[in-house]
Amino acid sequence: MRVMVIVKATKNSEAGLMPSEKLLADMGKYNEELVKAGIMLAGDGLHPSKKGKRIQFKGGKRIVVDGPFAETKELIAGFWMWQVRSMEEALEWARRCPDPMPGEECELELRPVFEAADFGAEFTPELRAQEDRLRAEIERQQK
Repeated sequence: MRVMVIVKATKNSEAGLMPSEKLLADMGKYNEELVKAGIMLAGDGLHPSKKGKRIQFKGGKRIVVDGPFAETKELIAGFWMWQVRSMEEALEWARRCPDPMPGEECELELRPVFEAADFGAEFTPELRAQEDRLRAEIERQQK
């Protein structure tokens, strides 16, 4: 199963404070362990929300909202995408994570990613074929 691990933003991450050399080294070591174990598919940190934009869908209209966004606890500072056997395995790996925001309260949120089977009959063979083509094209573009 694929799991997205979301690193929640903090006051410091939203202020654009960069991690220390030690934290970068600790995270690099942790990421190496994830890669060697075949767990990590992707992962990156995100700029503060002041550099972001949102698109709100209201009554058929699309409204662009510039950052920063108010609720820090609802924002994301970074993420990993992992391939694991179970949520329990993901939790084991998450417990080993270096503290991403030393000196501040921070949390990781683990969320399973939908798989094709989760969508049921509404995900028709034609839609599955389209999804397979798109994934193949993305993979081709990344090479």
